[in-house]
Amino acid sequence: MVLDALARLTEERVDHRFKGLPPDAGGLTVGELAAQRRNLFTGGFTTPVLALSAERLEHNLRLMETYAARHGLAFAPHGKTSMAPQLFRRQIEHGAWGITLAVPHQVRVARAFGVQRIFLANELVDEAALRWIAAELDADPGFRFICYVDSVRGVELMDAALTGAGASRPVDVVVELAAGEGARTGARTEDACAAVADAVAGARGLRLAGVAGYEGEVPRADPERVHAWLRRLVSLAADFDKAGRFAGLDEIVLSAGGSAWFDAVADVFAEVPELSSPVLKLLRSGAYVSHDDGHYRELTPFNRVPEEGALEPAFRLWTQVVSRPSDEQAFTNAGKRDAAYDLDLPFAQVVRRDGSERPATGISVTGLSDQHAWLRTTGEAELEVGDWVGLGLSHPCTSFDKWELIPLAEADGTVVDYIRTFF
Repeated sequence: MVLDALARLTEERVDHRFKGLPPDAGGLTVGELAAQRRNLFTGGFTTPVLALSAERLEHNLRLMETYAARHGLAFAPHGKTSMAPQLFRRQIEHGAWGITLAVPHQVRVARAFGVQRIFLANELVDEAALRWIAAELDADPGFRFICYVDSVRGVELMDAALTGAGASRPVDVVVELAAGEGARTGARTEDACAAVADAVAGARGLRLAGVAGYEGEVPRADPERVHAWLRRLVSLAADFDKAGRFAGLDEIVLSAGGSAWFDAVADVFAEVPELSSPVLKLLRSGAYVSHDDGHYRELTPFNRVPEEGALEPAFRLWTQVVSRPSDEQAFTNAGKRDAAYDLDLPFAQVVRRDGSERPATGISVTGLSDQHAWLRTTGEAELEVGDWVGLGLSHPCTSFDKWELIPLAEADGTVVDYIRTFF
């Protein structure tokens, strides 16, 4: 990592761009504000404000580091979940091989902060982006870049752009096997994958590095179907190797792994036969870094294999009751601009008043407007205008993107750092 670039984040001035931060901190640098170690609840923060738990973040980083090592997996967590270079650094410090990304802008962010290994889980056919990638590879011999290919047409476009750019280093590509008919991207059949690989072999600007895919798109996913697709992926790698397609490689890349089925990836990748070169078994799960209180909390592989440990939800959105029009209804001041809602609505967890917290008994979130959460309350609910309500969030992939500077807070509310995002 380029530590100077990360250090420069602390020099950014706090101002109106950053939601929830104390108004009286305007003009301070982020580093100066962090050094004050203000309390989230008494230090002048305004609602709504999203906080990331320092302790739970560290727990999740350590847990996945241990999990990957235990199962013999390299780890390139999907950085598009957070787009936070400070978290990229901590993931790499916790053993990550590199960072997975999805689009050229994200790669530029990662490179600006010194990430040396990037897996782009997409076919890259943008000519301008390919020229930039070629320049990055030529300028930095230590930079490793891998991306998907899933079509002959894509290979042709990539090769033309790279050749036109005068690239001296080929771009490493992995053929993407689709997760099934009607799934997302990827070549649908093994024959189609072979045709793409043949096209790569004839391209001057590309080098075939392995095969990959995303098991989270398996239709009607269950353990049996996911395991079956992953075995297809492993067989594709073995068939390609037998046909001599990986000749000359120091290692063969085999990659899969979202945040819902990485236990299946670990199971099947443990069965990989010996190939002509060592296999880089690359897991890409990214939502673990903050985890969540909804979608992934239900689907996490650690629920299926509890002896492996448990991830902990690290986000809490603090919002304030601004209207209590009836005994059955209340409204807080956080809505779609602040909370993830693409998979599940937020979950009312705690109520805070006069420095004390209690469970949010009898309170549920029933809807979101642009800037309001709709709460339904029962007779058990003790709720007044002015109370702070702590909400758990679903789907971290759409939580980070709503906040550009996120307080990293310890359990007592002490804010020890601020996480900068780049979406």
